[in-house]
Amino acid sequence: MFNRASLSIPVICAPMFLVTGPDLVREACLAGLVGVLPRHNARTLAQFEEWLDAIQTARKEALTRSTRVGPLVVNVSAKLPTAELEETLALAGRYGVDTVISVGGGPREVVRVSHAMGMGVLHDVISVEFAKKAISQGVDGLIAIGLGGGGHSGLLSHLTLIEKIRTIFKGPLVMAGGISTGAGVRAAEVLGADYAYMGTRFIATKEADAPADYKQMLVESTSEDLVYTPNVTGVSANWLKPSLKRCGIDIETLATPGAERFAHLPSDIRPWRDIWSGGQGIDLISDIPDVASLVARLVREYQIACERRNLASAMENTWATVT
Repeated sequence: MFNRASLSIPVICAPMFLVTGPDLVREACLAGLVGVLPRHNARTLAQFEEWLDAIQTARKEALTRSTRVGPLVVNVSAKLPTAELEETLALAGRYGVDTVISVGGGPREVVRVSHAMGMGVLHDVISVEFAKKAISQGVDGLIAIGLGGGGHSGLLSHLTLIEKIRTIFKGPLVMAGGISTGAGVRAAEVLGADYAYMGTRFIATKEADAPADYKQMLVESTSEDLVYTPNVTGVSANWLKPSLKRCGIDIETLATPGAERFAHLPSDIRPWRDIWSGGQGIDLISDIPDVASLVARLVREYQIACERRNLASAMENTWATVT
């Protein structure tokens, strides 16, 4: 689905509500990652077009100097009205976008519209059951979100989720949830995924459209500071306890199974704007670099992880010869 030769490392910079703006997407692409622009972060279709134009202009200019420029992908909700979906994807197509990432609900309509426009579709899933449904609706690839994701998280270990999906699906497969280092990217490949999905790690970057306090909270917090609950937005996610506390929300009540959605949120508090999420990968976040510096670090970590595997293989071969 993506030209691996154009990527510095097989990573997709995940789209995040109120966090992923044109600066983050542009810098991700220029650093050799797959950049994903969420339609819902733009106030209007006109603003979305401005972002598409600016990112693609920067990509085209960068391609005159380097082949390591990642593709631009568009993220849409599977629940968009058909007319709005068609308008959005037609616009994206005019700017050279050929892949769509859909989330929320069944992807059937996104697949229909995208395929009619010559675009491929990747769809978010958090279980093998949802993966089977998405496959039956014609998706080209899957983003499998395992235990430890941030704003959208499953409960199944990647050790099971990725390998099980790979037994029933041969198309592009992305591992998501809790990945913050190049070693995690390599682990995704070893399990059978083609790409790794990184969200939380990119919130704590200079180009992300997140408040400074949010970025610093990710640096200072650990996975012990997360609470997993569907009772903030109706979708199970990991939320940062410090952000809940600062909003006056009773964490213990919120985490109670069956608690009414929004029942414990003050009237002036909004999820994502005031209450912040984070994946378990925050244990490995200790700074707020620019995207280019972060990607250079990820590449080094990835290369070391690959070399570690090559060394292990060499040792296995040596041992087999000796025995």
